[in-house]
Amino acid sequence: MTGKKFEHLLQVRWGDSDRLGHVNNTRFVEYLQEARALFITQVLMEAEGSRGATVVRKLTVDFLRPIFDESGPLLIEVAVSRIGRTSFDVRHRVRDRNGSLCADASAVMVAFDLDTQASRALTEREKTVLAEYPDTGQS
Repeated sequence: MTGKKFEHLLQVRWGDSDRLGHVNNTRFVEYLQEARALFITQVLMEAEGSRGATVVRKLTVDFLRPIFDESGPLLIEVAVSRIGRTSFDVRHRVRDRNGSLCADASAVMVAFDLDTQASRALTEREKTVLAEYPDTGQS
């Protein structure tokens, strides 16, 4: 059985390029955040009827090739690679307009209780819905 896919198209913006003429690495991180926030909001809205709060515990990015103004639109693929008791891992792949892999990143996301300001257990429904977006491991 194959899972659902979450993809976000993003245009390279004029101000994203640095003095070297390519998209600065900090912008890559912003691209990842934009796609991940949409994914989490939409997926957890499906699960719970409201966006459960999550925080980034760890973010790792492999910058594989530069992105230029003409590289877009970019396709950012988001998938879930691990689901734990209070956290889950999100894998992001950034592809240019030709399908070339420009970045491969992972984030550890922790479910968060805004009232107690502490981690909370993922609900069974959240786990079920997150599992519908499996990371296939393919680059």
